Amino acid sequence: MGRRYIHIFCGTGVGKTSAALGKGVREASRGKSVVLIQFLKEKQPGECLDFFKRLEPEIKMFRFEKFPENYEKLTEREKADEVQNIKNGLNFAKKVLVTEECDVLILDEILGLTDKGIVSMEELISLIDSAGDETELYLTGTNRCEELWPYVDEVTELGTAYRSEGNL
Repeated sequence: MGRRYIHIFCGTGVGKTSAALGKGVREASRGKSVVLIQFLKEKQPGECLDFFKRLEPEIKMFRFEKFPENYEKLTEREKADEVQNIKNGLNFAKKVLVTEECDVLILDEILGLTDKGIVSMEELISLIDSAGDETELYLTGTNRCEELWPYVDEVTELGTAYRSEGNL
């Protein structure tokens, strides 16, 4: 792309992560380095982590959360520990942006951190402002985070998908 580009994929519909990953795979196929950091993703058996390991070094995937359960199912003590892990992930994301360690950074489900009070809009704006002149930054989550829209180039909102009763 050759210039700073910030894109939000938000909404209640499915496909936000897939769309951001698709952008990352496209850029990796063009020789760009891609870093994916996932937040608030419940660990699934047979998850795609193994698949992404095969895509290294072009696409590197990171998760800082340690508990296999969904954040909502954790005890208060576990949530406090997990918040610290998430903050470590945010600090890592900022470092990646400031040092321009990659061409494309995907922050998957980062917008959901605002709903849980883990990160403020000011912190997200500061993160966006850290993006270098040549960086592509993709943020995903169900929260629309309209306060961020003036700071980004494009917003794609995915709504509810309905399955046709026809010939699918």
